[in-house]
Amino acid sequence: MPAVETIHRIAHVSWNAPETRPKMANDVDHSPGLNLTNRYILRNGEPWIPVTGEMHYSRQPRERWADALRLMKAGGIDVVATYVFWIHHQPTEADPNFDGNLDLAAFVQLCKEAGLEVILRLGPWCHGEVRNGGHPDWIVSADYTERTNDPRYLEAVGKWFARIGTEVAGLCGEAGPIIGIQVENELYDQPDHILALKEIARESGLFAPLWTATAWGSADIPVGEVFPLYGGYSDGFWVDTDEGWHESFRAHFSFSHQWDDPGIGKDLAGEAWTGAVGVKHPDFPAATCELGGGMATAYHRRPAPSARDIAAVALCKLGSGSAWQGYYMYVGGTNPRGGLQESHATGYPNDLPERNYDFGAPIGAHLQTRESFHRLRNQHSFLAAFGDRLASMNATIPDNDDDGALRWALRSDGRGGFVFINNHRPYEPLPERTGVRFEIGLEHGTVRFPHRPVDIPSGEFMAWPVALEVGGVVVRWATLNVLTILEPEEERPVLVLTANEGVDAHLAVPAGYSVEGHAPIEVDGELVLEGVSGLISLTNDDGAGLRVLILTARQALQAWTPRVGGRRRLVLSEADVVERDGSLAVLAAESGEIAVFPPLGEAGPNGFSQHSFTSPTKAVEVTVEQSAPASAPEERPVVVPGRASAPDQAAFEAHAARFTITVTGKALAGERSLLRLELVGDVASSSFDGREEDVYWNGSEWDIDITPAADTEQRVVEVAVYPLVASAPVWLPEPADRIRASLTEPTAKITSASVVSYREMALPQAGWAN
Repeated sequence: MPAVETIHRIAHVSWNAPETRPKMANDVDHSPGLNLTNRYILRNGEPWIPVTGEMHYSRQPRERWADALRLMKAGGIDVVATYVFWIHHQPTEADPNFDGNLDLAAFVQLCKEAGLEVILRLGPWCHGEVRNGGHPDWIVSADYTERTNDPRYLEAVGKWFARIGTEVAGLCGEAGPIIGIQVENELYDQPDHILALKEIARESGLFAPLWTATAWGSADIPVGEVFPLYGGYSDGFWVDTDEGWHESFRAHFSFSHQWDDPGIGKDLAGEAWTGAVGVKHPDFPAATCELGGGMATAYHRRPAPSARDIAAVALCKLGSGSAWQGYYMYVGGTNPRGGLQESHATGYPNDLPERNYDFGAPIGAHLQTRESFHRLRNQHSFLAAFGDRLASMNATIPDNDDDGALRWALRSDGRGGFVFINNHRPYEPLPERTGVRFEIGLEHGTVRFPHRPVDIPSGEFMAWPVALEVGGVVVRWATLNVLTILEPEEERPVLVLTANEGVDAHLAVPAGYSVEGHAPIEVDGELVLEGVSGLISLTNDDGAGLRVLILTARQALQAWTPRVGGRRRLVLSEADVVERDGSLAVLAAESGEIAVFPPLGEAGPNGFSQHSFTSPTKAVEVTVEQSAPASAPEERPVVVPGRASAPDQAAFEAHAARFTITVTGKALAGERSLLRLELVGDVASSSFDGREEDVYWNGSEWDIDITPAADTEQRVVEVAVYPLVASAPVWLPEPADRIRASLTEPTAKITSASVVSYREMALPQAGWAN
């Protein structure tokens, strides 16, 4: 037990203004059931916290769109955001191409079929680390001023928007999934231009109930005509090599009523950037479209945010009052052809990989799920079950949210709420917080918890319920996260809670309740369940009942909450679980087992039913042969101060080591398969079956898509690794930087090569509807 107790006190503060509807409130571009107020978005009259994940259809093979969308839905995404990159569709003045991977209408239709809605980020200037921000070269070289109301530019935009409108005809409006349209991006000082673009879009048949614009950088946007959206990244490639961890990243690990981030887009803002921090407009709720799902790498700076970094920022935004969680990126990708990246050659201050846009996203460029996917999925499961309540809860934040105090916030409606705590921060770890207790002032009195102090380890973050009512049963408090609520037919509902590593798991209910499955102790008029785990049953004075299922921290990362047969289930699985044809399927590299609650058929001692799936064993052999050694490279030029340039093709040809990697063993056409490499080098590229990939090394594993087009017994991948030198003018994450510092000669080597294959296996269909 902690020796010293620290009580953190706060009283619920209600909304500081009456609920109103902004000018842009779904009256003109109407969508049934969707409304907007200054507090939240409404869905069918109920507050709703949407979860948006960004995926770029033109950066994914068309044949993988459906699989990507199923994974997004399994991860708790409600809405898919996508840029429409003009340069991808119309690189020359010839007719735009909407075939194959560029078939926008087919992608939007697939979203609809998957039960997902869509935000179109129209631009026409988008960025997304795309050449010219997405403007075709012929627009950039034209004799007019782009991104302004120059009539000649607007004429070109009008033709482009009109073609998009033709493509998605029938997908806007009441019958379509498009609920939002963003115009422009990171435009700071031209509100009239944003208005002009909105009008052109509407004239082109493009309309949606939510018109949005990025508001960070204290942007001057026509508030009232567009919904201002914000962002927050844990790290970024757009600062100088030696700048250190920027304050604009650090700020997102605190709870705050400040939503503007002056750092995003700073490298491109030019004279329009003032460094001023804008204030959220009172007519709109706090909402985001770019919470960092990872980070791209530039040549000079190569961040690798951890899963905890990504999830902690998201949790801090929820605790600060977010009414809309939007991630950039949620699904990584690959540029459709060479030369489409931003670079020093295009006048951009950063050199980006020619092909790679994996972004370290929750779902990678080749649909590999990462730990961040699982950590965010827990938050999204909570929002799916309790988001309507959370949306109506105002955020109250202590004044002493600094390094010397616990970082926490309360979201409450006065009757109950959730205490959000963040004790994670990269680069500058926060200390363990010992002896933590809370006093929360609510309308019916003060809730003091836990009954004895607990410690919060460094690196942990959480959201604990206070006075949470479910089915008439009240959980007074718990030092556990809320995951979801299950409502089995003709049975008591089940509240699912999850533990944190190193945090004592306690729960309390009012005295007088009946408790089965755990022996409580009475403390100050409450029944406290200490060190609670497994399944317990609660019954209140009126006979209403609730079951509570407590998962360990490890089980939480395996927890999926799909809706099958109209009911939410809890599935514990190491393999990815997706909905398919009214049942479930797993995506796995090998055989395994899932656990289901409520059980399908016979339950085991823990209340779950166990179900095995079998993947046919296909042994493969991987051999790596070096065909050419690396040679000492020239010093990298620094054409932009603080930002070195990547090696060009000539330098690569002259100095890169060459490897031939042979994968021997049966591989089926279209069966997703990745070659996973660990290497040490500066830059690497690969070629397989006509597909090229590349990477700026930052110590992370590199996955290369080796999915065959036809059945084969052998696959050959050519890999080139440009050597890394100890003096390379690039910023690397600490583990990679230690390796770089230890080098005594130019190094280009592959240290490990393995193959990961994903196979879809259906689970038994019987019983899901019960």
